Amino acid sequence: MKEIVVISGKGGTGKTSITASFAVLEGTRVVLADCDVDAADMHLLMQPDFENEDNFFSGELAYIDQSNCTRCGLCEQICRFDAISVSNGKYTINPIDCEGCGYCARVCPTQTIINKKLMAGKWYISNIKTGSHMVHARLEAGADNSGKLVAKVKNEAKELALEEQKEYVLVDGSPGIGCPVISSLSGATFVVLVTEPSVSGLHDLMRVHQLVKKFKIPSGCIINKADINPEKTSEIKDFLLSEEIIHLGDLPYNEDFTKAMIEGKTIVELDRGTLPANLKDIWEQIKILTT
Repeated sequence: MKEIVVISGKGGTGKTSITASFAVLEGTRVVLADCDVDAADMHLLMQPDFENEDNFFSGELAYIDQSNCTRCGLCEQICRFDAISVSNGKYTINPIDCEGCGYCARVCPTQTIINKKLMAGKWYISNIKTGSHMVHARLEAGADNSGKLVAKVKNEAKELALEEQKEYVLVDGSPGIGCPVISSLSGATFVVLVTEPSVSGLHDLMRVHQLVKKFKIPSGCIINKADINPEKTSEIKDFLLSEEIIHLGDLPYNEDFTKAMIEGKTIVELDRGTLPANLKDIWEQIKILTT
């Protein structure tokens, strides 16, 4: 089983659209994992049925038992996150500000404050339009620990792929270089970097490549909208050559990408123009590189 992770240094490069296109091209041989849990949108293209749903718990939140609180104020004094406030003599904890460190519960003289497990989101296993499955998730508003939720999604996708004897786990990772991206990269066979020819596109490609290098994972790069800035595209190609990153291919700017998304489809499902053929060639390249 091969695990192919698609990431980008910044948002808006077309990473999710490209990943979804690969999933459609490979059909039932792929288990898809949407690990961009902070801004999950793969469901817009893959028509999941949300058949299996489960809660995801991570971290803790402090709660004050008002019936036993002596109003000593010690918890408010020691909370470094300013999550505890007092109004009309009543101490309350703001769940958005609370980091669940547990210090207030430790110093409370009457053991009035307790920490409870926090439901940080939900994760799903869905049937999708390709005849395969997608593992995806939704992070609750204000919840952290998205890296742990990414790990949960990836592990469930791997187990499902092994159980169903699928050849590939295809992961749509988060943009950037934070914890969710690190979690997405763990255990990957091959990394696909998606970039665009802009100043920020090149800069963020360099940053995310440094991260991939630390994992010592082979990688290739797709330059999306490559024709909108030939000078910057040339700079990106020079960078790929200098870092021995495989140049998987260029995709021209095409409004069909947007039209396909409006229809809830991937670009390869529109089956017009050169883009579907370009993406098919790139996917075939990736399969050869991971053989």
